[in-house]
Amino acid sequence: MVGDTEGSGADPRRWWTLLVVSAAQLLVVLDGTIVNIALPSAQQALGMSDASRQWVVTAYALAFGGLLLIGGRVSGALGHRRTFVVGLVGFAGSSALGGAAAIPETLFGARALQGVFAAALAPAGLSLLATTFTEARERGRAFGVFAAVGAAGSAVGLIAGGLLTEYASWRWCLYVNVPIALVAVCGTVLVPPDRPVRRGGRLDLPGALLSASGFAAVVYAFNEAQPHGWGSVRVLALLGGGILLLAGFVVVEVRRSQPLLPMRVLVHRARAAAFLAITLMFVAMFGFYLFMSYYTQTVLGYSPVQAGLTLIINALAALVGSTLVAGRLHGRVPPTALILPGLLVTALGMVVLTRLTPDSTHVLPVYLVPALVLTGLGLGCVMPPTASLATAGMRGHDIGAASAAYNASQQLGAALGTALLNTVAASASAAYLASHGHATAAAASVHGYTTALTVAFGILLAAACLVALLTATGRRPGKAGTPERETSSPVPDRRPEGDPSR
Repeated sequence: MVGDTEGSGADPRRWWTLLVVSAAQLLVVLDGTIVNIALPSAQQALGMSDASRQWVVTAYALAFGGLLLIGGRVSGALGHRRTFVVGLVGFAGSSALGGAAAIPETLFGARALQGVFAAALAPAGLSLLATTFTEARERGRAFGVFAAVGAAGSAVGLIAGGLLTEYASWRWCLYVNVPIALVAVCGTVLVPPDRPVRRGGRLDLPGALLSASGFAAVVYAFNEAQPHGWGSVRVLALLGGGILLLAGFVVVEVRRSQPLLPMRVLVHRARAAAFLAITLMFVAMFGFYLFMSYYTQTVLGYSPVQAGLTLIINALAALVGSTLVAGRLHGRVPPTALILPGLLVTALGMVVLTRLTPDSTHVLPVYLVPALVLTGLGLGCVMPPTASLATAGMRGHDIGAASAAYNASQQLGAALGTALLNTVAASASAAYLASHGHATAAAASVHGYTTALTVAFGILLAAACLVALLTATGRRPGKAGTPERETSSPVPDRRPEGDPSR
C-alpha cells in the first residue's frame, strides 16, 4: 500500500530527515525577516550610520545568493548529510558571533558568514529531502511540510523579531538560531547517510566566479534600487554588469564537460516552469509582506508584534495549502494542477487589497483576512510541487545543482520583489501627493500600496500564463519524454550512460 512503512523496506529514519531539514529551512527563511525587525535597535546600540545599516541585510543576501550554486556543488562532492551538518554548525557559530557583536563591522561580517553557510545548508537540505523521499505520496507529504515551513518562516520571523526585540534584546534575534541549529545537528545522527558523488575533474572555477559575482551584482542592484531608484547610474551599472556576468556563466557552462550548473537542469520544460513559477511567486509575495508590515503599522497603527501576529493568518493558510491540499494531491494530479490554481488564488488575494482606500472600514475582516488566507493558500499550493519538480529525476551532482538553482530562484524573486514593488509604491505615492494637493500622507501611502499590489497581481497572472504555455508544449511527445513524464514528478534521468554524474 502506498505510504505503508511496514514491510516496504524503506528506512524508518527517513522521517527524521524531514524534521531536521525543516528545522534548517526555518533557520534560513526566518533569518531573512527576523533581523529586519531588530535592525533599528541594533543600529542604535552599535552606532551604525543610516548609510551603513543596510549591510546587515545586504551582506547576508549577497553571500547567500552569490554562493548558492557553489554550495550545491560542494554538497554533491562532500555528501549532502556532511555538508548539511557543516552548514548548521557554521550557521550557529556565525549567529552567535553576530549576537555578541560590539561594533558594526563584526555584525556585518557575521551576517556574511551566515550567508556563506546558508548557501551550503539550503541546497544540501533540499537534496537530502529529494533523495530520501522518492515514493509519490510520501514525497508529496514531505515536500508539503517543507514548503509549509518555508512559507510560514517569513511571518514567524516578523513575530519572533518583534517579541524578542521588545521583551529581550535585538541580540536574541541572532542568538535564537543557535539552539535550533544545534538541535538539528543532533537530529542528523538519525538521518540515513548518503555517499559523496565521485567524479573526476576540478571545480568549475570560471563558472563559480562568474555565477557568484553575477548573482551578487544582480541582488545588490535590486537592493540599491530602493534608496537610489531604478534609473540611477549605480543600479543600471550593477544590473547590466550582473546580466553580462550571468550570460558569460551560461556560455562557460554550455562548453564545459563538468559544469557547475548543467544546462540540462534548466532546459527541461516542466522544470523550467517550476523555476519560473517560484521566482515570480516570490516577487509578488515579498512585496506583499513588505506592504502588510508597513500598512498595518503606519496606517492602522499596529505595533510590530501586532503586525506580526496578523501575518499568522497567512502562515496558517500556507500550512493548510501545502499539507492538506498540495501534500495530499501530490502524485494524484499533475503538478500543474496545483501550481496554476495556486498562482491564480494568490493573484485573487492581491486583488482584494487593491480595493483598499484611506476611508475603508472594517479593514481586518473585510480586506486583510481574505487577502491573507488567499495568498497563504496559493503559496502553500505552489511551493511543494515546484520544489519537487525542481529536483525530480536528478542524480549525482545534478541534484545538488537543481536544489541550489531552486533556492537561487527564490532569492532572486525575493530581492527583485522587494526592490521593484517598493519602488513602484514610492513613485505612485509621490505622484499622488503631487496631483492631490490636500492629500494626507496616509492616503498617498495607501495609493502607493494598492498600485504596487496591482503590479503584483499582473506578475502572478503572467506567471500563470507562462507556466501554462510551458507545460502545454511539454505535453507534446519529443526528446524530453512522454507527455505523462513531462508534466508529472519524478522526471526520469535521461542522461547518457557515459555521463560522469550518473
